[in-house]
Amino acid sequence: MTDKRVDELLETMTAAEKAGQMIQYFYFAAPPGKDQQPKAVEAALERGGAGSLLFVHDPAEINRLQRLAIDGNRHGVPALFGYDVIHGLRTILPVPIAMAASWDPEIIERGQSVAAREARAVGIHWTFAPMVDIARDPRWGRIIEGAGEDPVLGAAVAAAQVRGFQSGGIIAGPKHFGGYGAALGGRDYDEVNLSDYELWNVYFPPFRAAVVAGAGNVMTAYMDLNGVPATASHWLFTEVLRETWGFDGFVVTDANAVRSLVTHGFARDLPDAATRALAAGVDMEMASEDPANDHLPHAVDSAALDVSVRRILEAKARLGLFDDPYADEDRAREILADPEHRQVAREAARRSAVLLRNEGDLLPLAPETLGSIAVLGPLADSKRDTLGPWVFDADLDETVTVLDGIRQAAGDRIGVDHAAGVPVVQRLVPSMFDGDGAKVQADPAGFDTDAEFARAIRIATAADVAVVVVGEWQNMIGETASRSSLDLPGRQLDLLQAVVATGTPTVALIMNGRPLDLRWAAENVPAILDIWYPGTQGGNAVADLLFGAVSPSGRLPFTWPRTIGQIPMIHSHTRSHDPDNQGRRYFNEPSTPLFAFGHGLGYGRISYHDLTVDQTTIGLDGTVTVTVQVTNDAGREVPEVVQLYLHQRHGGASRPARELKAFQRVIIPANDTRRVRFTIGPEHRRYWHPVSRGPVLDASTFDLWIGGSSTADLAGTFEVTG
Repeated sequence: MTDKRVDELLETMTAAEKAGQMIQYFYFAAPPGKDQQPKAVEAALERGGAGSLLFVHDPAEINRLQRLAIDGNRHGVPALFGYDVIHGLRTILPVPIAMAASWDPEIIERGQSVAAREARAVGIHWTFAPMVDIARDPRWGRIIEGAGEDPVLGAAVAAAQVRGFQSGGIIAGPKHFGGYGAALGGRDYDEVNLSDYELWNVYFPPFRAAVVAGAGNVMTAYMDLNGVPATASHWLFTEVLRETWGFDGFVVTDANAVRSLVTHGFARDLPDAATRALAAGVDMEMASEDPANDHLPHAVDSAALDVSVRRILEAKARLGLFDDPYADEDRAREILADPEHRQVAREAARRSAVLLRNEGDLLPLAPETLGSIAVLGPLADSKRDTLGPWVFDADLDETVTVLDGIRQAAGDRIGVDHAAGVPVVQRLVPSMFDGDGAKVQADPAGFDTDAEFARAIRIATAADVAVVVVGEWQNMIGETASRSSLDLPGRQLDLLQAVVATGTPTVALIMNGRPLDLRWAAENVPAILDIWYPGTQGGNAVADLLFGAVSPSGRLPFTWPRTIGQIPMIHSHTRSHDPDNQGRRYFNEPSTPLFAFGHGLGYGRISYHDLTVDQTTIGLDGTVTVTVQVTNDAGREVPEVVQLYLHQRHGGASRPARELKAFQRVIIPANDTRRVRFTIGPEHRRYWHPVSRGPVLDASTFDLWIGGSSTADLAGTFEVTG
C-alpha cells in the first residue's frame, strides 16, 4: 500500500474508527454460556473497532475472524493477528536463554526463522518476542525468555532473533522497554530502581540492536521508571526510541498496561490514561476487555490519532495484508510438517547445551563399553517439560524426551531402564495459564515415592552408567513464576546423592532456565550437562551429545552463583576499593561463582597462547587488532567460543573490572590450531557518561583478556591517548 492509500484512509476514517485500529483484543474461544468476551470482540471487529487480535492460532479461525474485520466494516481494513511465538509454534526450539547459551547468532536466526515461517503459515503476523531484557537476578522467572546478564551478548542475540522472525514473514516485537528485567528481589511485575548509567550502558543496548536490525514493533513495560510508568514515558518512547534511535515502527502496550496507569496512581481515569499513553508515543493498546483507547475519540482531536494509526496501517501494508489477508490452510499443514524444521530444532539444542563439568572424561559415553544405562529422574520422560514454558500449539506426540533419545541411540545392544525416582514437587503448583484459579497437579497420580525411589536406586546399581535428569518443572519458571530459592525442587538432590552413592558412574542432566544450587553436584557428580528445556528434538540432541556425535559448545549466558545468598552476581562488576579481597566477602564461603559467565567445556583439549596486540598506543578514534592462537590437542574436531574482555583502568567513570566486548564461534580440527583475530575500535571503548549525558571515549590504559570464559587469564594491554 502506498502512502497515498494510507492518506486516503486517514481522511475518511472517523475518530472512533481510528481509535479502533489502536486496540488489540485478547481473543479466547469460550465454552457455551461463557462467550461474552468472544462475542464482544467479534462485534468490535465488525464495526471497525479492533485493529488486532492476539492468541488465535488456528488458520481456519483466523480466516473467519479476518473476514469479520474486512467485510464487517466500511473500509475493509484487515486485522493484525499476534501471538506469543517465543521459541517456536509447532516445532519447539530450546527456550530463549538456551539459545543465548549457544553464543551463535546464526543458529538463533535460523531457529526463529523456522518459528516465523510456521506462524505466518497459519495466519499469525506478529510475535511478542524477542524478550531482550537484561536479567541479573535468577530468582526472576522471566530470565528464561532473555539472553542473560550481558549487554553485548544480549545485543547479538536480540538482533539475530529480529532478523530470523522478520525474514520468516512476521513482525518482531522486542520487549519490555525498558529496564523491566531489573525487578527488585526478582519478583515479577515489581518495581525497578535503575540509574541512567545502567540503563544506557547495560539495559538499552539489546533494544537498540533490535531496532537497528529492523524490528517493526516494540512493547512497553509495566513498571515505573524514574517515577513514571514506562507505558506513559515520553522520554522512553519518543526521545530515546524514536528521536535518538530512529525507530519507525509502532509501539504496543503489554497487557492492560494503559488501564494500569490508573492502578499506578498516575492517571486520573481511563480517558486520562489513554491520552497520556498516546502523548508518550504509544500506538496500540493490548486489552483483555474495555480498552482505555475507546475513550480517545472523546478525549483528543481526531487528527491527534493520525500518527499512530498511520504506523499501524503501514505495518499492515508492509505485510501485504491489504492484498492477501487470508491464510492458506492447506499450505499451512505442509509447512507445519516440514522435517527440515525439526532438524534445525535438533541442531539448536545441540549447540545450546553447556557442559559444566566432565571429570575423568566420563563424557562422551563409549557405546561399545556399555551394556546398560539407567535413565532416572522425573523429567527424563516428560514431554511437556522437555518443551519448556511459553508453548501453546506444540505436538506432544512428536516431542522426543531424553529417555526417547537415549533409547533410540542405544539401539538393541544397550539396555536402557528408566525410573522417575521422585516427583519434581510434592504439592499442587499454581500456574498463570490454568484458568479460573485452577492448579496443576505436579505429582503423578498414585505415585509411591518410597517405592519408586528404591526402584531407581536398584536400576542405577545394576547399570554401567546412570543418567539422572533433574531440574525444575516447566511451570516453575516463566512469567509470574519467580522463586525465592534456587534449590533443586522436591527430593531430586536426595535422588542424585543416592545414585552417586551406588558407585555407578553418573551423569547429571540439568533441565532448567535459571542457575540452580549445584554445589553438591559440582563436587561429587563427574559429569554435568546443562540441557535447558531443549524443545521438540531435545532427546535426540541430548543423545547426540552424550554419545559424542557432536561436542558440547554452549557457554553460560549468566554467572552461576553458588547459593541464592550471593545474588546479584555478575562478571562485569566494578572494582571495589579493595579488589584483592573482592572474592572473600562471606565468612562461610567464597563470593566467587560456582561457574563463571561464559564457562562451558567441550570434548577437545583447548589452549590459548601467543596473544598479540598490533599497536601499543592509539588515539581516541584508533583501532587495535588482537590475535590469539587457539589449539585443540584432542583427536576430534570441536567448536570453541573465543571471548574477548576489556577493562578501562581510569577515566571519567569507574568502569567494570571486565566487560565482554566480542566473541567468535570457531571450529578447530583435531590436533590443529586456529588463529583468531579481533578488532577493538572506538565502538568497543565508548560508554554513556552520566555527566555529559551522552557517549564518551576516554584516554586510558586498557587491559584485555582472551579465553574460554570471563575468567580468562591470557592478557594484553594498550594505551589510548587523547
